[in-house]
Amino acid sequence: MKKKAFLSALEKRLSGLPRQDVEERLNFYSEMIDDRMEDGKSEEEAVSEIGTVDEVAAQIVADIPFSKIAKEKFAHKRQLHTWEIVLLILGAPVWFSLLVAAFSIILSLYVVLWSLVIAVWAVFASVGVCAVCGIFAGIIFAATKGGFFGIAIIGLSVICAGLAIFLYIGSVAATKGAVILPKKIIRAIKCSL
Repeated sequence: MKKKAFLSALEKRLSGLPRQDVEERLNFYSEMIDDRMEDGKSEEEAVSEIGTVDEVAAQIVADIPFSKIAKEKFAHKRQLHTWEIVLLILGAPVWFSLLVAAFSIILSLYVVLWSLVIAVWAVFASVGVCAVCGIFAGIIFAATKGGFFGIAIIGLSVICAGLAIFLYIGSVAATKGAVILPKKIIRAIKCSL
């Protein structure tokens, strides 16, 4: 892909963003391509090293704050008429309560997500403690009461230790997912605006 085609495709992909940010990014990538061409690379090689238009656009969108995108997208292009202001004021009990309800639902979903993560960690901790305590109890039981039941308890404790390892891996994955999911949702919302 040539430099001009890359920059025009990138500009189309960033059409909903603030114009100043788009211009800054286009200038940045234009200079980056020029620098690579000065280092002896062809125009196509310089463009391909940067990445695809979608990858670059996704990174740019991720770097721009959500508030800036929303401000650009929903900026008033005209003055509100008096009747529109009156309707906003009279409709405030409805739209404000809907806004509070939407915020409450989003917050409750976020709390539920982290509650599930905490629950997975709690199960990991309880199975891990069961494994450690079971091994000690099995050794003590085998030494004092009877060898067969002590060995059986130790065997069950080893199974619990294996389950704890799998639960640890799942707990780490759930925590990473709970951190990444809101970022992906916000990025998707930013890209759709």
